[in-house]
Amino acid sequence: MANESMVPLLPCASIDEIGDFAAALGFEVTFRQTRPNPYLALRREGIDLHYFGIDGFRPEDSYGSCLVVVDDTEPLYEAWAAGLRAVHGRLPLSGFPRITRPRRRANADGLSGFSLVDPAGNWIRVVRRAASEPAGVAADRAAGPVPEVPAGDVDAAGIGEALVGESRLLRAVSNAVVQADSRGDVEQAAKILDGALRRDEALGDAGASARDRVEAQAYRAELAVRLDDAATARRMLDEVDRCVAVARGQHLTQDLTTILTQLEDVRAWLDAQG
Repeated sequence: MANESMVPLLPCASIDEIGDFAAALGFEVTFRQTRPNPYLALRREGIDLHYFGIDGFRPEDSYGSCLVVVDDTEPLYEAWAAGLRAVHGRLPLSGFPRITRPRRRANADGLSGFSLVDPAGNWIRVVRRAASEPAGVAADRAAGPVPEVPAGDVDAAGIGEALVGESRLLRAVSNAVVQADSRGDVEQAAKILDGALRRDEALGDAGASARDRVEAQAYRAELAVRLDDAATARRMLDEVDRCVAVARGQHLTQDLTTILTQLEDVRAWLDAQG
């Protein structure tokens, strides 16, 4: 057979809320009904999402999820992030809705991925397709089981091996990304990074480069936002400021600008806390 298609059906409390949310992301409504049951069909280019309404449905209780396999995650992320900023005034990193950044996934052979969590708590997981494989293979890999990693254990379950050539600290970041961005266990990811940063600091000059510490601290600051932990977010930003000066002295500035630009969303969240 050919030309088959599959469309996810996701639960929500209000199709009106979902409709407003989706419009900001560039979706159009292809079907809508309120009786005999609430139902909403959405489309954005090759992405179809359908929602059905359930009275009293809570986003905290949602297990809804789907995969979107793309050639490049960045354009879709930038478009959705722009839409979310236009509505919320800043990028929502916590609560419902929220979005994670495109990051290489150690549990997906290092391919980039990000997750959009809608107002109903459903995870729309976007993964990059490897150039040499069909869409189904990329989706199978991204949807595979995610091992639990003991706090502070950088190489547990071997998932750090997928990203070759990284410092031990960046392997910890990779494992934290799997736990927080794929598995949704932000507390576990924070524990992994806290332990790795402490060990790296104890190594002194033998530890990771200042650039790698900036990346780890920046991600830890973002995790703090997701945990509603303003004190840790501020502390990580202070650490980043100190490391940036050292990193520039080491002539490792190629991608620091990107990392620091992303931190503006953390600063915006802190400003909103008062």
